[in-house]
Amino acid sequence: MAPDRPGLPRTTAPALKRPRIDNAMSYVSPETYDSLVVVKGPQTVLWGPGASAGTVRFERDREVFDAPGVRLAGSLLGGSFDRNDQVLDVTLGAPIGYARVSANRSESGDYEDGDGRTVGSAWKKWNADVALGWTPDADTLLELSAGFGDGESRYATRGMDGTRFDRENLGFRFEKAGFNGPLEDIEFTAFHNRADHVMDNYTLRDPNPDGMMPMPMASNVERTTSGGRFAASWVLDSLEATAGVDAQDSRHRRRSAMGRGAYLAQPWITDARFANLGVFGEGTWDIAERNRLVAGARVDRASADDERATVGRAAMPNPTAGVTRKETLVAGFARFEQDAANQPLTWYAGIGHTERMPDYWELFSADAGPAGYPNAFSGLDTEKTTQLDVGLQYRTKRVDAWVSAYAGRIDDFILFRYDTGGMMGPASTATNIDARVAGAELGVEYRPREFWKVGATLAHARGEQDSGAALPQMPPLEGRLTLGRDDGTWSYGALLRAVASQGRVAPGDGNVVGRDLGPSAGFATVSLNAGWRVNSLVQVTAGIDNIFDRAYSEHLNLAGNADFGYPADPVRINEPGRTAWLKVNLTY
Repeated sequence: MAPDRPGLPRTTAPALKRPRIDNAMSYVSPETYDSLVVVKGPQTVLWGPGASAGTVRFERDREVFDAPGVRLAGSLLGGSFDRNDQVLDVTLGAPIGYARVSANRSESGDYEDGDGRTVGSAWKKWNADVALGWTPDADTLLELSAGFGDGESRYATRGMDGTRFDRENLGFRFEKAGFNGPLEDIEFTAFHNRADHVMDNYTLRDPNPDGMMPMPMASNVERTTSGGRFAASWVLDSLEATAGVDAQDSRHRRRSAMGRGAYLAQPWITDARFANLGVFGEGTWDIAERNRLVAGARVDRASADDERATVGRAAMPNPTAGVTRKETLVAGFARFEQDAANQPLTWYAGIGHTERMPDYWELFSADAGPAGYPNAFSGLDTEKTTQLDVGLQYRTKRVDAWVSAYAGRIDDFILFRYDTGGMMGPASTATNIDARVAGAELGVEYRPREFWKVGATLAHARGEQDSGAALPQMPPLEGRLTLGRDDGTWSYGALLRAVASQGRVAPGDGNVVGRDLGPSAGFATVSLNAGWRVNSLVQVTAGIDNIFDRAYSEHLNLAGNADFGYPADPVRINEPGRTAWLKVNLTY
């Protein structure tokens, strides 16, 4: 059966592979998107290779105008620690097309934890995006887009701060539906992204003469990525299928220098190039009235070029200079779904496999590679995950309940081991191990009467190396309780978050972005919020997070940096203390 959708209902943000020099959320204002889609585990192959933990997509509904008009959404937010945000999303349109402009600005000062200690964390950022769409009919979309942004952030966990997060991107999208016959629609997207990131120890702080970086210094890295995707969908009786091809190519370059602003006079040095070409296919087969089989497969050809002349802190000659690595990555999954007869119940069970190419930071940032190899570039193998996912969902007028669980085997898991005794800071060794992971999540939402709802969730994850040691960077058991009331004019809400202690750790082991610091304590926090919808245009909400001003830290954390007064022994960074906020939303 063809999906119930008139024309082309959604515009999906391309699944871009961004460098790890900044978080993808740095460039996203969630308010300007219509939905967030999460596929857990290796249970789709449509959006690029290596989706072992899952796939996250931000989606926008397609802009449709029956007559010339304007749509506007915006918000203002103010809060503790000088927090202030502004968001504006404006669309002008007509039946023939539209123009959409989204802009946001956000900043905050250093926050205080529950003990009243100031944590270096001040930041500010801005982003602006524009999209021009041509819609000659309900089945056709042609869109050009562009985006720009920048920001800065103080890091209490590092010897340098992020003082530039400059980004620019261009995009093209073409979608066409309404074909005669089994072909349902086609889609073509192309993009060009550039991220320019500067870290230094003098713009947002003063160099510490007693620290590891006593002199002003800066590091500037840039990554340019271009790519595209073509996909087509068909409907044949009880079968819906999508197949296509995607590709991307990226160049990474860097420069650094001692002295304030001295890096600007240094030439760029290209140290790596990456490329990927993949083909994929995924389909849903309605086996019977309530039974479905969803399956897919993809094959990718990935390559990485090592263009570094020297490696390591001592700048030794690079034994793999000019070497190209090429890997063939395979992925696939199969999932059975069933709606219970005469019951508001759906369950699924699926098995998936995916293979991940080590990324730039895993291949190039480690001080050493696996034993017997000159560096991580030559020694790190691809990471392979095979995982079983099961789940159940129950939905009635008053109750929504769900449970999901997974168990997986990871061959050649990419593990970083850190030696913290070095004079120049922790030295890292990247290697491969085999590991096992498992976890479960469950939740329920109960609506006892009109306007009211009560909810609870519980999540747990466990990881183990084949040696029997704990897998590092595993979050502890976490539960949430929520209570809310919303009658359309007034709304109220409360959240209790409780996190258990974590004693299964592997101190010194971790990944490219963090390591286990040791056992962590459990904690609980309470947050309250309330809202008033003044009219159809304006809504005001306010809240207090961590209302009891608890001093606590997350298990997944980084050690405090000596420049901010933290001792040499690993000390976790505490989260914000009591935080109040007020927000005004405008919709037109």
